[in-house]
Amino acid sequence: MTVLAMSDGELSRFDTLMRVERGELRVEDAAALLGLKRRQVFRLLDRLRSDGAAGLMSRKRGRPSNRRHSDAFREQIIAIVREHYHDFGPTLAREYLIERHEITVSCETLRQLMIQAGLWKDRDARRPRPYQPRYRRDCRGELIQVDGSKHWWFEGRGPQSTLLVFIDDATSELMHLRMVESESTFAYMDAMAAYIEAHGKPVALYSDKHGVFRNNTASANGDGMTHFGRALEKLNIDIICAHSPQAKGRVERANGTLQDRLVKAMRLEGISTIAEANAFLPGYMARYNQRFAKAPFDPRDLHRPLALHEDLKAAMVWREQRTVTRALTLHYNKMLIILDPTEVSRPLVGKRVDVCEYPDGGLEIRYGDDVLPYRVFDKIRQVNQAAIVENKHLDAALAMAKLIQEQLPPRRRNLNEPSRRSQGAHMFSDPQPPAGELIKRKRGRPPLPRLTPIEAVRRQLESM
Repeated sequence: MTVLAMSDGELSRFDTLMRVERGELRVEDAAALLGLKRRQVFRLLDRLRSDGAAGLMSRKRGRPSNRRHSDAFREQIIAIVREHYHDFGPTLAREYLIERHEITVSCETLRQLMIQAGLWKDRDARRPRPYQPRYRRDCRGELIQVDGSKHWWFEGRGPQSTLLVFIDDATSELMHLRMVESESTFAYMDAMAAYIEAHGKPVALYSDKHGVFRNNTASANGDGMTHFGRALEKLNIDIICAHSPQAKGRVERANGTLQDRLVKAMRLEGISTIAEANAFLPGYMARYNQRFAKAPFDPRDLHRPLALHEDLKAAMVWREQRTVTRALTLHYNKMLIILDPTEVSRPLVGKRVDVCEYPDGGLEIRYGDDVLPYRVFDKIRQVNQAAIVENKHLDAALAMAKLIQEQLPPRRRNLNEPSRRSQGAHMFSDPQPPAGELIKRKRGRPPLPRLTPIEAVRRQLESM
């Protein structure tokens, strides 16, 4: 059985000719219905009798058009577009083909050629992927979406800063806002501590894959958790990371609304600093929630109070472990920490202690529940150990050492240290170059200036 693909006109012609064959319709009437001459009707009848219904189909079907461009011309166009205009649209690429290459081709032809070559996608292929909407959580405090929005919140009146946004998934209620300099671990710890003090512990946080929430390196040390994630685990709060911004669309849409409304509100109040913004945000949150918050499906509040054994300050901490040496010292961030010889610290030789750095800039050395007293020796501000020189060459050696140190850029702390822009006073400030000097940081030490042969001989004669 042969299946034929016929157009509506061809089907109508077949039906009319079959009626003529059966004697139901005269040839003159069929010619009038089909808009043909009597001769053409007889030709179609002969073709129908010899080839059947297939004889009425167009003979041009499946054959290239007589006006089709040659294969060589099509390949030339694709080669030019691929080399020079691979990221251009068909309309713009056609304009440059006419202007720079004197090649005239229609926009639709060029569009089809670019689609076949994989250089352009049609409208259906470029349509954004649809995302299945997710229902809200039932209860308040069940899922808190959190995100940092970096924006010119103060417009031209202040620096670019980041707004940390905590929004409830069940009610679209702004739970906490905090303006900070940058999206860092200490900033989130400080904001999360303020959130828990105001509302209690939520069941889970829903965030993106920022390095604060998720270890994105190929090889993760220890348990692979971030310091913020370890702090929330200690408080029995889960972290769920979204795979796309659309997955946490509630907080993303809130960011867009705040970038419009909050910026204008702070402009009217003349706010231009982070401290003024943080003082203004609580009152603004109340007005925002009155306008945009929804009633939850379940009236229960799943926020939990802190348990008796949970210490919020001890949980929100950057915690690293170090080994105590025989001299009761340990190294942290290019600083030598010397433990006071007490009854608790003397037996700790060779054992691991916790170095706890708090968001307010405080630093504690803890072993279990004990806080160990210590003194600090900052190695980054000391002169490196020099070579042994004789007394008569001491002045020259000191002058050379001073020259080398002046040429060196300021030494930096460890690369894996936390961002401290949101901290208060702390002990890890980097040494600043002298006022008025701009020192370009380079790897390693700069090469010493080479002496000319005459200067080398002159120095040898002076030393004799």
